[in-house]
Amino acid sequence: MRAQLGKLLTILTIATCFATASFAQQGPQIVKKNGHYAFMLNGRPFLILAGQINNSSAWPSTMPDVWPVIKGMHANTVEAPVYWEQLEPEPGKFDFSNVDMLVDQARAHHVHLILLWFGTWKNGEDHYVPEWIKTDPQRYPRVINSRGEPIQVLTANSQTNLDADRTAFVALTRHLAQIDRTQHTVIMIQVENESGSIGAVRDHSPAAQKEFDGPVPDVVLQAMHKSPGTWRQVFGFRADEYFQAYSIAKYINAVAKAGKAELNIPMYCNVWIEYPRGYQIRGHLLPGYDYPSGGPQQLNIPIWKAVATSINILGPDIYTPGRGTEKQVMNSYDRPDNPLWIPETGLGNAFAPEFFYALGKGAIGFSPFGTDQTSWTLKPGQLPKDHAQNYALVEPIDRVVAQLNFEGKLKTAVEEVGKTEETLNFGKWQAFVGFGFPQPDGEQHAPGTPHHNGRALVAQIGPNRFLVTGINARVTFRLAPGQPGQIQILKAEQGAYDGTTWKLLRIWNGDQTDRGLNFETLPQYVQIHLGTY
Repeated sequence: MRAQLGKLLTILTIATCFATASFAQQGPQIVKKNGHYAFMLNGRPFLILAGQINNSSAWPSTMPDVWPVIKGMHANTVEAPVYWEQLEPEPGKFDFSNVDMLVDQARAHHVHLILLWFGTWKNGEDHYVPEWIKTDPQRYPRVINSRGEPIQVLTANSQTNLDADRTAFVALTRHLAQIDRTQHTVIMIQVENESGSIGAVRDHSPAAQKEFDGPVPDVVLQAMHKSPGTWRQVFGFRADEYFQAYSIAKYINAVAKAGKAELNIPMYCNVWIEYPRGYQIRGHLLPGYDYPSGGPQQLNIPIWKAVATSINILGPDIYTPGRGTEKQVMNSYDRPDNPLWIPETGLGNAFAPEFFYALGKGAIGFSPFGTDQTSWTLKPGQLPKDHAQNYALVEPIDRVVAQLNFEGKLKTAVEEVGKTEETLNFGKWQAFVGFGFPQPDGEQHAPGTPHHNGRALVAQIGPNRFLVTGINARVTFRLAPGQPGQIQILKAEQGAYDGTTWKLLRIWNGDQTDRGLNFETLPQYVQIHLGTY
């Protein structure tokens, strides 16, 4: 009997070890639960705190200019390009030296890597396609504009173009599977860059025109809630742009689907968005000129989500610090069928509060662009100060924040011009946030900050317990209107997280609580336990 019991215990121990090892080696994936998304890495929610390097910085000669910024920012992930022209200098001959360099250096610096596939499209044009494609337009045709002229964009309505891009992307993902299948250094891939066409609303080549004159595919009709007809009959003056969106989404989906067959990790498309400015035509910006026509811009999202089913995320690149525009764009991409992910934004301090907007909407990650000291965006020794403050604050608790966001327990407050105070509602309790110092006693309002960059994070971790932190912000708690009793602080603990375990450092009281919880620029975290009497 003892021998049988011993054998059983041995089997259970081996099974437990195997299950634990499998759990630890789970690859990146995107999970949705109760209306909230999480980017899962090794079985737990992971918050992507990224920095995207400049377009021409993913080379051995320039990567030394990257790492001081990534370290100084407290980033946990680097976004770096893979160039089709470098990867496949001759048809079918692949050079993975830059890819291997990126993976090796990311591991050496203990960060993850998001690779950006600069293939058919980069900023709405064909900048990074190999020379052997650029010089053979008969085999690899370009978009033809309405005047019958070719432009600097490969057409999505060409099978040879698709086959060439797909072959190169499959070679890349197959190589990544060989070198990174278990280590998960590479956690996500951007398929193309700001896809769409600059210089034409759509392709007018004979092949594209024939398809345009035909019936709109059922998948598009269903996505847009339309009845059958030709593109012009169904969509009127927007027909050209919607046709282009369908053509590009179908092309990129085929590329991503083939790549996922080799390495099944999350893939996304970034978006040169339609900004609320520029030349207007019939109430809209002009596609193909103000932004790349046919990309996953706001009005094209339903077509892209229906057609590009192998793309997990459509992520907006936001390059306006206008708070209203930032929130409007995030609202467009924060959808039940699309996790919020900001793959690019401005490096200037004015863009840093945007990170807290994104967190407050449940974003899986965030990334300013230009994070290297090549003098293109930063000079040697420079750091993006406010972005670095954000990451320094959140990186020590990134797993905790990711979990709380996945559970829908986290809210944020962001200072705006003319708005120096904000109230966050948590049912029975309210967190009142004032920005800037000094904040006088009495009924006077918070003064705000000189650059309108105060921000705060409050998460409910229990019925009467909250995790609080921020920058240039004071947080006080109140009972919501109609709640009985008087509020009292039972305990306010300053602490730190060891992984996901809270470690008490000291208890705040007296001057540290009488005038609220005050957070300036030093990262501090407080768990506050509230009660009534």
